[in-house]
Amino acid sequence: MEGLTLQLIRGRWFMVFASFLIMSGAGASYIYGIYSSDIKSSMSYDQQTLNTLGFFKDLGANVGILSGLINEVTQPWAVLAIGAAMNFSGYFMIWLAVTGRITQPAVWQMCLYICIGANSQTFVNTGALVTCVKNFPESRGIIIGLLKGYLGLSGAIFNQLYLAIYGHDSKSLILLIAWFPAALFVAFLGTIRIIKPVRQPNELKIFYSFLYTVLALAGYLMLIIIIEKQFNFSAPEYGGSAAVVLFLIFLPVGIVLREEISIWKLKNKSTISVEIQEQPSVSAIPPPPPPIPSSPKQQLSATRTPISRIANIFKSPKRGEDYTILQALVSIDMLIIFIVIICGLSGTLTAVDNMGQIGESLGYPHHTIGTFVSLISIWNFCGRVAAGFVSEILLSRYRFPRPLILTWVLLLSCVGHLLIAFPTSGSLYIASVIIGFCFGAPWPLIYAIISEVFGLKYYGTLYNFGALASPLGSYIFNVKVAGLLYDREAMKQRAVVGGAITGKLTCIGPKCYRLSFIIITVVTFIGSLVSLVLVIRTRKFYKSDIYSRFREVGEMGTDETCADRNGNDGREKDEERASSTATMDDNKL
Repeated sequence: MEGLTLQLIRGRWFMVFASFLIMSGAGASYIYGIYSSDIKSSMSYDQQTLNTLGFFKDLGANVGILSGLINEVTQPWAVLAIGAAMNFSGYFMIWLAVTGRITQPAVWQMCLYICIGANSQTFVNTGALVTCVKNFPESRGIIIGLLKGYLGLSGAIFNQLYLAIYGHDSKSLILLIAWFPAALFVAFLGTIRIIKPVRQPNELKIFYSFLYTVLALAGYLMLIIIIEKQFNFSAPEYGGSAAVVLFLIFLPVGIVLREEISIWKLKNKSTISVEIQEQPSVSAIPPPPPPIPSSPKQQLSATRTPISRIANIFKSPKRGEDYTILQALVSIDMLIIFIVIICGLSGTLTAVDNMGQIGESLGYPHHTIGTFVSLISIWNFCGRVAAGFVSEILLSRYRFPRPLILTWVLLLSCVGHLLIAFPTSGSLYIASVIIGFCFGAPWPLIYAIISEVFGLKYYGTLYNFGALASPLGSYIFNVKVAGLLYDREAMKQRAVVGGAITGKLTCIGPKCYRLSFIIITVVTFIGSLVSLVLVIRTRKFYKSDIYSRFREVGEMGTDETCADRNGNDGREKDEERASSTATMDDNKL
């Protein structure tokens, strides 16, 4: 029984489940629309100042260079521990400020607090998601889709938990997102780690089982949101709803138990069979193999001058091989990805951040705004999971390129932006669905593309460099476009009614965001055209078998279901080996 318990805790599938839980609590930045109005009213901010705060939230949530570099030289548990500390300290200070428990901070201090709190998300993504991709390289699209799906659902999960614990006190939601994710991260520090990537025959089937459970969770959240919109729930009813949510979150434990018990039984059988075969004779320990002589390429790299090393940065390897960090950053493919993120994804992020004010300007009641945020959260999940699974299936069966799917998603997001620019009765519900789907779907595609084109060796850093473009576009569209034009329209309305230029600056009517989202629609369409350039550049690469080298490694390696001759599964050695290869080498840069 002790061996089974150890197998369960140290197994690959429990590690995946722990990553699901961590990601389901890491999406505090996605529910900014619920509590942003509390910040605006309690701090007496105008819309541009609030959007500036939202920009620093996006900046923290996407600038993960530090977490990526830390991940290169430490274990995942250290990255998660730093993320837990940042999450609690940042959001707890915001809660103290909003509730008046401390003297009102300056705007720059609030920006610093929310940037620190949101930056914890990059540490969690790096610690959990990057580790899972390295553990399951042949199913990277699927694992990214599932983990990003849980991250997308976290907004709706938080909404149900805070309603059950605090009622409709949205200020207390800030306190919840301060302590709850930090507790989750700390609980699984020892679980998230690098394990030798060996593909099981039923691996895809297991991932589909996980998919069914998370679809049940998403379906229930959608249903309960609709019911809560029609009826006024009491505190016990909110508590019952939250209990069902928690049950569905922990439902994958059953799948984990089934698979880990099966692996444990196979391991015991293989250990017994090896012992029986070795009993008749005792052979001496074979001598170690002779050292492999350095290849001419390796010998050449040892004698390179600094000038030749600098020149080597601009000589990119073939797509799919391991790029160094600098080689990837100066490549044309990475530049295209940056432009696509700035033009194509920043608009949906602006819509998500401003959904509370968009609903308010169009006359929707306050409790409905929480519905919009939850709809975005659920369809954010649907987009991430669909993009991960569908792109992986199309790639493995038909060699269909992921960049082309990204182009389609960007074109669809233009429809959602136009529904906000030209709203009709109830159109914001449809816009929330489209925006949520198109906000979630591109990220699994982009992160998978980065891992496929530039390799996995420095994926933890390159993954975070790819997300760096998002806050830049967010600042342009969120602060300088949406926030500025909103305040300008609000000032016009105040001048018409002769109001004093003090207090909360509020804009009412469809004109508040019309011009902003017309501009966003045009820029997003340009982003979709730029993504076609990446489709053309990578078409030959995606027509080839891009995962062949991982299958070759898996065939040469030892399956984790079989024990070695000493009765050990060799995981500790594999972890040390994986850790050593992740250490940064200045000469390789």
